Amino acid sequence: MKANLQPPRATKLALTALTGAVLAACGGSDDPSNDLPAGITPLSASVYPATTVGKGDSAATQDLLTGGIGKTGLGLATAPAYADPANPTAAELRRNALYSNYRGILDGSTAGGYGSLYGPNVTAAGAVTSNEGLIPGREYVAVLDDGSGRKKTVIAVQLPDSFNPSNPCVVLGASSGSRGVYGAIGTAGEWGLKNGCAVALTDAGKGVGIYNMTDDTVHQIDGTRASRAAAGSLDFFAANITDTARAAYNALFPNRLAIKHAHSQLNPEKDWGNDTLAAGRYAMYVLNDRYGTADNRVPFTPENTLVIAGSASNGGAASLRAAEQDGNGLIDGVVASEPVTEMPTSSGYGIQFGGVAVTGYGKTLADFVTYGNLYQPCAALAADAALSETSIFNYIGLVGMTARAQARCDGLAAKGLVSGADTAARAQDALNKLRAYGWTRDSDPMHNAHYALGNGPILSAMYPVSYGRFAVDANVCNTSFAAVNPATGVPVAVAPTALAQSFATANGTSNGTPVAVVYNDSVGGAKSWQFAVSPSTGVADFGLDNALCQRALVTGVDSVSGAALTASSQPSKAQSDAVRAGIAEVVLNGNLRGKPTIIVSGRSDALIPVNNNSRAYTAYNRVVEGNASQLRYIEVTNGQHFDSFLPFSGFDTRFVPLHPYFNQAMDAMLAHLKSGSALPPSQVVRTTPRGGLPGAAPAITAANVPPFVAVPTAGNQIGFAGTSISVPN
Repeated sequence: MKANLQPPRATKLALTALTGAVLAACGGSDDPSNDLPAGITPLSASVYPATTVGKGDSAATQDLLTGGIGKTGLGLATAPAYADPANPTAAELRRNALYSNYRGILDGSTAGGYGSLYGPNVTAAGAVTSNEGLIPGREYVAVLDDGSGRKKTVIAVQLPDSFNPSNPCVVLGASSGSRGVYGAIGTAGEWGLKNGCAVALTDAGKGVGIYNMTDDTVHQIDGTRASRAAAGSLDFFAANITDTARAAYNALFPNRLAIKHAHSQLNPEKDWGNDTLAAGRYAMYVLNDRYGTADNRVPFTPENTLVIAGSASNGGAASLRAAEQDGNGLIDGVVASEPVTEMPTSSGYGIQFGGVAVTGYGKTLADFVTYGNLYQPCAALAADAALSETSIFNYIGLVGMTARAQARCDGLAAKGLVSGADTAARAQDALNKLRAYGWTRDSDPMHNAHYALGNGPILSAMYPVSYGRFAVDANVCNTSFAAVNPATGVPVAVAPTALAQSFATANGTSNGTPVAVVYNDSVGGAKSWQFAVSPSTGVADFGLDNALCQRALVTGVDSVSGAALTASSQPSKAQSDAVRAGIAEVVLNGNLRGKPTIIVSGRSDALIPVNNNSRAYTAYNRVVEGNASQLRYIEVTNGQHFDSFLPFSGFDTRFVPLHPYFNQAMDAMLAHLKSGSALPPSQVVRTTPRGGLPGAAPAITAANVPPFVAVPTAGNQIGFAGTSISVPN
């Protein structure tokens, strides 16, 4: 372990001033030039005046944060309309992408806190105003490529008119999930713009890139659609497949689609950190291009400009990864909300909860996602997880999936993967397995909705394909992607209007808008995962055979027999080797280089369980960095992964938003870096759910989400017992 050798920001500023004085006295100068960072091609520079609130259908009526529709427009349940829905303009797509990405991350309901705890009308200091919150400024869009023409990471540097050149700050906002360039607009974007910082947004190599295998059409970087030939260098993503191979594939599997995150064959996750750093370097270029003079061409450098990397989920992961990879001292502080931490090991550190050692922790995303995808639908029927209410929180029961969940329990039992004489016993065994694999007991009732809303099937289909760098026609584990008939799950031709608007409506995954996960080998013909009938069981069980195959890709052994995979097994050893090699490329190293860091996570997170992620990373970082570590961990009770789910019935009564804690963490980081205020100590924050009836929870107040504090009580302190993190119950 090596102590942090990077001086604090205040010291760096003083050293910069001293160096400049010495050079001037000696008659010397570095005479730097403002060079465009390697691999980056600027595409556009737009002015968004934000003079009025309107439809935001052109640059003249838009702004940086809301696309011109303001707090009122973002709060509406219906997205702004297009003049021609079948042919939306780039400006309309930008506006609607801001709308959907903001609401895709945050709870946009008034009762949930929008407009009172957060929102465009709430100032950086937390004051609630009657303003619409439009933020005028300039937006510079560029693309980062590795020379192949296939990477195409998009960066949007937003420079608000409130930016103060004498007190410069930059916020790096990598997108959450698989979202496009505006995927962090509601988190890093809103906070940074309100605080007068330049915001460097990036999709980090993911984004909404849907390639239509039928007609060879693509998304262009601005979100509009075109043929691959017509798009040329503005093609955001096209599958790497010849016309001959595409025709052959279409004949066997018509109406299929490819998506960038899964099918780029570049394993983009390995570059999330470097892409985030590249966005920061481009932000510096933009600032110097905008404010540089003949006498001072590079007024802004990492030494005199405050840089915070802050985002949520995969964006939080990208922020941590960027800090680990930041060998040049660009980043000063990090805030990561519910990050995927991709642990390299579960050895050398531990986790204690309530004074008791946790046995399952420190697993990678591919590991725990494919494991959960097997057991969650069965576990949802266990007594400790079962729900009787008619709410979205009980989605399995609400949409009539109970028989399929029971069939999953039966299929697992027949293959010796759960024990028990009946569904109740089998479900309890499945739930116990999930607890032993890293999920907390707070997640018990979450398995129902999280699985049935598609998280397990979607991620289990996408991530192994991405890690293994498989081509779109590989049909790994007999899985493909397509638009489907919502009533039957049968693949259909994607609706032209849905595809035309997908830059704004899709989130980069195969969540059904408009791309869904399809199991090609379903009995009776290909169907989406919800309707799939496994060949080995002959019943609708959510595609157990496909889930077993996806699990084997990650483990390297047959999911039933435990035998090592072979050249002829399904999946093959070669496929599994490729997936596991890709996983090895994305693990973190735990060394944040002494950078001040705050991680915020919800204890009830069933998508990114804290034992496999935030708790584990905090403990591992302490082992790697020792006393040089400046990482703080805030764990929020009654917090789960998706604030955007909180308006749903059953979620509204049980959970509180994590977004206020992201904002508070960003505020704390800014205060620490600018004035030396102490970072908050690691702690548990005890929140109070809103309660009430599902779908009719009372409006949230500040009392439901108390802030983390400078001096937590003994019962809320998170500390260390040797090499184990110790989290109070």
